[in-house]
Amino acid sequence: MIKTRSSSRSRVPVWLRILIPSVLILVWLALFAAGGSSFSKISEVAKNDQVQQLPASADATQVQELQSLFRGDDVIPAVLVYQRDSGLTADDDAEIAAQVSAIQDVDGVVPASVSPPIISEDGEAAQVIVPMDTSITPADTVETVRDYLADNQIDGVSAYVTGPAGLSADIVGAFAGLDGILLLTALAAVLVILIIVYRSPLMPLIVLGTSLSALCAAVLVVISLARADVLVLSGQTQGILFILVIGAATDYSLLYVSRYREALRDHERKWDATMAALRGSFEPILASGGTVIVALLCLLFSDLNSNKALGPVAAIGIAFALLASLTLLPALMLWAGRVAFWPVRPAFGSAHPELTGAGAKGVWPKIARLVGRRARLVWIASTLLLAVASIGLFQLKADGVPQSDFVLGSSQARDGQAVLGDHFPGGAGTPALVVGPESELDAMAEVILAANGVDSLSVLSEDSPSGTLTVTDAGLSSVGPPGTPVGEPTVHDGQVMLQATLDDAGDSAEADANVRHLRVDLADLDNGILVGGTTAIAIDTHDTAVHDRNLIIPIILGVILIILMLLLRSVLAPVLLVATVVLSFGAALGVSAWVFNGVFGFSGADPSVPMFGFVFLVALGIDYNIFLMTRVREESIAHGTREGILRGLVATGGVITSAGIVLAATFAALGVLPILFLLQISFIVAFGVLLDTFLVRSLLVPALAHDIGPKVWWPSKLARGMIRR
Repeated sequence: MIKTRSSSRSRVPVWLRILIPSVLILVWLALFAAGGSSFSKISEVAKNDQVQQLPASADATQVQELQSLFRGDDVIPAVLVYQRDSGLTADDDAEIAAQVSAIQDVDGVVPASVSPPIISEDGEAAQVIVPMDTSITPADTVETVRDYLADNQIDGVSAYVTGPAGLSADIVGAFAGLDGILLLTALAAVLVILIIVYRSPLMPLIVLGTSLSALCAAVLVVISLARADVLVLSGQTQGILFILVIGAATDYSLLYVSRYREALRDHERKWDATMAALRGSFEPILASGGTVIVALLCLLFSDLNSNKALGPVAAIGIAFALLASLTLLPALMLWAGRVAFWPVRPAFGSAHPELTGAGAKGVWPKIARLVGRRARLVWIASTLLLAVASIGLFQLKADGVPQSDFVLGSSQARDGQAVLGDHFPGGAGTPALVVGPESELDAMAEVILAANGVDSLSVLSEDSPSGTLTVTDAGLSSVGPPGTPVGEPTVHDGQVMLQATLDDAGDSAEADANVRHLRVDLADLDNGILVGGTTAIAIDTHDTAVHDRNLIIPIILGVILIILMLLLRSVLAPVLLVATVVLSFGAALGVSAWVFNGVFGFSGADPSVPMFGFVFLVALGIDYNIFLMTRVREESIAHGTREGILRGLVATGGVITSAGIVLAATFAALGVLPILFLLQISFIVAFGVLLDTFLVRSLLVPALAHDIGPKVWWPSKLARGMIRR
């Protein structure tokens, strides 16, 4: 591209050149302060209840809402498990009963619904169902109960708090590092990379300050909208927001800084250099950020509320990353000027590095020469390599994982669930809940008891000490001590609620299959019968996630394709870019499947993992292609397509590689949290971004475009060689 040197005085008054950046910096400083003070409050509005993520139409959601009408409280059950290998003694039984009585006084426990201790057939374990009020944070209640059990340990007896409430508490605990560990890890990784890239003490602080300001502003807005019930924020959405904003804002900043450094060679005055840098970077940054925002907003088409919630939350984060990189960063760089690059300052009038030709030195000119000489060989070899890596895609087990595997590392709830399964039916404490007409009670009971995998059945009753009546072939009987009145089932609007205890753990594949069959059998009896509970929630989540994946991926591809066509004024180039990014995504997912199965030994992946991986990789991978191809188009107008491709590759090589490494490092930081979903997303996106950066954008795309030549711009004028020199 032909450069012109300018030392002419800007027509903008001096006072305005001082006022504009000063106002921008002050506004962002206020947002930084307000958002920074809100960080500690973001966990207060985060909700990690799996049922809240389901669509309102799901059976499990409807049953969850009906529970409070039958029980009198909106509750989530915890299960206390006591175990002694040699068998519980009479003294153990007495101490357990005393502890259960004391636990009923814990704030958040629903005392009237706490069951008496139930001893296992082998006499080695006892379980107690402890319903917890969801209006008081169940995780806090679980921790209080766990602390009490730890402080009053029965000698020789192991005690656990498990069940849905226990698992929920472990998940909340795993997300506890979001505000500190995750953010510090991401910032430290970015800081180290920026110091290496710029070899300057001031520039990394300016870029990181811009990214942090964008994050603080996004957090402030997201918290306000969550409190107003406009948005739903979960722990995983919070983690992705942090990483996405830091990574994206740093990437956009790197592109602007690259253009500003070029402009300082051509313009003596900082204001003129700032305007030139903005003209050169505004379109690609806006297009890149806009593409990611639109792709994220496509998640609003999801049925799964967790997917739907992530879209606008992450889009808000990207919007502030975009805004900060185009306002705050230029203002800070304007104030700093050439000092920002100290000790290697770009001098006015100094020569730009030669991009192509015999005099061009460095890694990127060498890569450009390789692409220019062996374009067809390069793109075919790159494509074959990605295709081979994609074979592993068929090994990805994305059919869901047990909720107990959601938390990595230690989990008292998971350990307690294992003990529970050794001594009681696997589904104890996590029953399938069936809601149907009172008139069909006997018929429903008959169908449920005849179903595969059902150990026992009970119906809710307000007259029974534990709130339930057992159902056997002989009819109803109380579950209380001998002589307790049988009572009557609780009826609401002509409906009753039954609890089916399953043979298998509520989050197991066997329980999943049995509940699916149970739903079919009960639908034959009455299509209005609803089946909910822990297993049903997992089923509905899985099915909705698969539906969303099949719907959202094509929508995002179509939207990105249209945006690229408008940006590049071409049809063929955008199709090729999208195809290369999709191939890169397939390769990233294939390699990830091999790593998950062979290295980490994961039991599987959530059905949403491939979709989230696609959203981030395709949207962010297209970012780098936008950075590259907008510069290639700019150079092609002046030098012709093939020369323009090589010049664009060299000009953007360093900045895009740096941006890719930064983004990969920030997503890799998600792996510090002991959450399976986030670890898998972390690896897929980090590896995929590096693949995009070093193979797709550096070799495949430029080689393919170079081989095709001017026709890559079809049907624009550039395709016919109509260029301006």
